[in-house]
Amino acid sequence: MTNSLLTTTLLKTSTDFQSPTFGRLTFDKMLTQVAEYLAADLNHKYRLIIGSDSQSTNTGEKQIDYVTAFIVHRVGAGGIYFWNRTTGGRVFSLRERIYTEALLSLQVAQNLIENFSRFGIAQYDLEIHVDVGNQGETREMINEVVGMVRSSGFKVKTKPDSFGASKVADRYT
Repeated sequence: MTNSLLTTTLLKTSTDFQSPTFGRLTFDKMLTQVAEYLAADLNHKYRLIIGSDSQSTNTGEKQIDYVTAFIVHRVGAGGIYFWNRTTGGRVFSLRERIYTEALLSLQVAQNLIENFSRFGIAQYDLEIHVDVGNQGETREMINEVVGMVRSSGFKVKTKPDSFGASKVADRYT
């Protein structure tokens, strides 16, 4: 399901990640920074969070601009984050955009999990933050999107607790 939806929309995803702390990084360099950050203070608890947000572009050709954020939250002591951009596709309905956001988050999460052990960070669970909540237009989709993420094996947070999507990723869309 993931591949069919994402490939039929002709999305173009950047392979590099951006960070306000470290600048532009390859995926492997990002994971190196994450591993170093986690190892720097073993006394704290960490949350590893992924969230995506989207916005319609104002260019001549209407397209969707998606941003997926990867946040390493050192609970009680700040954190670091990285983000990448995916663009393209046609202007979707809200339902299609929310599903694509969730699928992009799941895609990044799967890629992280497949590579964590190479960097010594396999002991951490990921949580996915989705941009749906009990208020507003997305309330009718909450059970569907939460079910999709949970069935993929991840913890999930919705608004107002989904800051990975609604605050961090939203900052760059």
